[in-house]
Amino acid sequence: MVKKDSTRVSKKPTPKKPAATPTSGKKKAPTGGKASSSRKQMGVQSEKQPPKRRARRVVYGLSVAAVWSFMLGLVTLAFLALDLPDLDNLPAPGAADQAVVIKAANGATLVTQGPIYGDWIPASEAPDAIIRAFLAVEDRYFFEHAGIDFRGLGRAVISNVQAGRVRAGGSTITQQLAKNLFLSNERTIKRKAQELLLAFWLEQKFTKEQILTLYLNRVYFGGGAYGIDAASRKFFGHSATTLSVAESALLAGLVKAPSSLAPHINPDGAWERARVVLGAMADTGALTPEAADKIKKQPPRIMGAVSGRDVRYFTDWVLSQTSEVAPASKGKSLVIYTTLDPGVQRAAAMALERGLSGEGKKRGASQGAIVALDHDGAVRAMVGGENYGKSQYNRAVQALRQPGSAFKLFSYLAALESGIDPNDRFIDREINIDGWSPKNYTGIFNGEMELHEAFARSINTVAVQVAEEAGREKVAAMAKRLGISTSVMPLASLPLGTEEVKLLDLAGAYAAVANGGFEAHPYGIVEVTTLEGQVIYRRTPVNPRAVLSYKVVEDMTAMLGEVVQSGSGRNARIDRPVGGKTGTSQDSRDAVFAGFSSDMTAAVWVGNDDGTPMKDVTGGGLPARVWADFMIEAHAGAPVRPLLADAGLYRAAASDDNEHEDLKKQKKKKSFLSRLFGN
Repeated sequence: MVKKDSTRVSKKPTPKKPAATPTSGKKKAPTGGKASSSRKQMGVQSEKQPPKRRARRVVYGLSVAAVWSFMLGLVTLAFLALDLPDLDNLPAPGAADQAVVIKAANGATLVTQGPIYGDWIPASEAPDAIIRAFLAVEDRYFFEHAGIDFRGLGRAVISNVQAGRVRAGGSTITQQLAKNLFLSNERTIKRKAQELLLAFWLEQKFTKEQILTLYLNRVYFGGGAYGIDAASRKFFGHSATTLSVAESALLAGLVKAPSSLAPHINPDGAWERARVVLGAMADTGALTPEAADKIKKQPPRIMGAVSGRDVRYFTDWVLSQTSEVAPASKGKSLVIYTTLDPGVQRAAAMALERGLSGEGKKRGASQGAIVALDHDGAVRAMVGGENYGKSQYNRAVQALRQPGSAFKLFSYLAALESGIDPNDRFIDREINIDGWSPKNYTGIFNGEMELHEAFARSINTVAVQVAEEAGREKVAAMAKRLGISTSVMPLASLPLGTEEVKLLDLAGAYAAVANGGFEAHPYGIVEVTTLEGQVIYRRTPVNPRAVLSYKVVEDMTAMLGEVVQSGSGRNARIDRPVGGKTGTSQDSRDAVFAGFSSDMTAAVWVGNDDGTPMKDVTGGGLPARVWADFMIEAHAGAPVRPLLADAGLYRAAASDDNEHEDLKKQKKKKSFLSRLFGN
């Protein structure tokens, strides 16, 4: 190898010789000469030019993409801005909200729904605890971002992609304010994009303190309360300027789900969420871990917290009925006057609570419902479940349950109307109808007995025989005539209550017997007015509509009384004449008792929402005892009167032509037979 001298300079411009390399066994390329030098220079140029051209192409492509992206962005912004609200004028608090006041029969206010606003409290005057609580759980970087927390937004995007739907928003306090002020709660990409635009606008127009002030005084806390002062006064009974740390944590936790976490209906859920807020405050340094742990054990006192005895099951039902009876009330602020009696309501709720917490707990019955009516159908009490705060599902009006033998009322009414007498004799024996053989609860057949005895003892085989003799279609028609609104098919098993019904409908049907045979459609609204007093709807008294003949009612009432005195409903006996019927579905999944006194009709259901069987619970057991417990308190101080005491008043008010079509047909049929046979 020849070593090159890097300092040597040629006198003549001759091509540089390549350095010697170790022999590799390959033929060396020719060297030297101008042609060789020219080719080499051309080769160098050809290697350098393509990267430059590629770079120019990349720059050009990026420039074009940037221009189109900019134009597309402008178009997108224009599209999003088309239906944005007027940003120069903030909407007034509650301008479009509807307020509703619901009154009891005695004039007492049951519920006030709608917007409630307190004093306007600047952020500088709000307790430090409430601000720190909100920042810890809603927007930890509020004072650092320009309206959008890209870290939180990124986490939300990942969560939404994983869920396959819009589940999390990653919204900052500014974004939440933008939504509360201008937008709906709709979870769409467009609404989210508009929220981002509005958040940027708010950050440019207002200072951080002003944004925080607007947020604290506009955010919704549930129960109709908007703003920290309204919420503090509603839930704690004092101004927001004196909020404690525990109260601040509770309020800050509500904005996630104000309707379901509102502490006056769900104090346990609200405090569980507050404990999460306290943990977040400890994470951000707003509290020491020791202080947070201590406060977690000291929940604040909630004003007006309710349990299962609350009237909200009834008021929710009334609100759902308002648009039906008074369509003109839609969108207006209203006062709704109802039929509810607070004393009767309290008696019903306490009776159900005692029954479920005692015997119900031992026998696996976790839920129940009670509805009580005047004999014209006016709802005096309604308890739709064990605890409204835990579940707003109204089992008195929404649930469909098998009434069991309580449905036998319709079979025996159809039989009595067709001419079968309570003293007629039937045989309790094994029967077969199209391959189906009904069994008694005891599993024993009792032989021959009179009809009224079979009814009192709730003998299934006789009930089926009676229905077959009267006609299944007539039994189904009787149920519809007395107000059963659900589907009733003329099945062989119909008399045993295999078709599902609503408890409210069942109570109305028994009330039709209690009042002497007149329609008793349940209702809860007496009058609807505006807040200014303008009457929008007023229930007008109507002549009672007969659905049963009085002779049928007398026989049926005597049979219902026998059920309580000596039959399956003995646990429903109280200090006055009453009548009723027990009902138990297969495997004790549902248990019912429905009955009446001279003044009131009531129906009780117990069971489990998931249909889990109870432990040997029958309609004559727990439901009958709850019914008796309720009726004793509901009748406290009322005079003792015989059953059907008011039937004469109903008959006097009724007109001959105001009868149900089925009843008219029955009368015409009997009149024809009387003329034919001279009876």
